[in-house]
Amino acid sequence: MYNNSDNRQETQLNNNTTTPTNLPENLTNSIYTPAFLRNYIGKLLKVEFLIGTSSLQDRIGVLLEVGASYIVLRSVQDNNLLYCDIFSIKFVTISNNSFIFNNNYQYGI
Repeated sequence: MYNNSDNRQETQLNNNTTTPTNLPENLTNSIYTPAFLRNYIGKLLKVEFLIGTSSLQDRIGVLLEVGASYIVLRSVQDNNLLYCDIFSIKFVTISNNSFIFNNNYQYGI
């Protein structure tokens, strides 16, 4: 742990990112979905969402960010950002295959 410029303590997560220690417990304790998913930032995921009472829809993308109530995926189909409600998530498949994500990827025109 160390102090940054605004005097907040930070801690190291399993995915080599630092996070302030004064975050809510659901972002730091891996028994909660957001904290668990934070360990897989940068990985390719298939996320299945429950829509209504019986419809499942899936999205595939690279996990970029996890908040207390949302995740952000970078779509592999069109490179767009997808903001997702974490409370609708029912299943997450985390790819074991190595995946190199180029954040500076640009489509040629």
